[in-house]
Amino acid sequence: MGGKILEYLGMTLDYTSHNKVKISMYEYLDKMLSELPTEMSSTAMTPAANHLFNINPDAKKLPETTAQQFHHLVAKLLYLSRCTRQDIQTAVAFICTRIQSPDKDNYKKLTRVMQYL
Repeated sequence: MGGKILEYLGMTLDYTSHNKVKISMYEYLDKMLSELPTEMSSTAMTPAANHLFNINPDAKKLPETTAQQFHHLVAKLLYLSRCTRQDIQTAVAFICTRIQSPDKDNYKKLTRVMQYL
């Protein structure tokens, strides 16, 4: 293969090094981050805090529009984590379990992952 770079399903497949392929999703990630709400604009050093697996049964449920946004972002993160960002897989997998009835605590956990990225 003569040094090609291909785009496929949000991934960049770089064959420019002999016998190697580099897979990246920088454009996919940049687009996702550019569409984030302002409350997710800070930074975090890790994708999750120590309380990732804690569930607060009294946490307030998200309004429908925010819940839809939550679902949309989690789906994008799931794809990203499976393709190129294994470092966020644990946090994303747990957040996926909260998709049916997300609450404000779950939204904070999603926010943490987005800030990490």
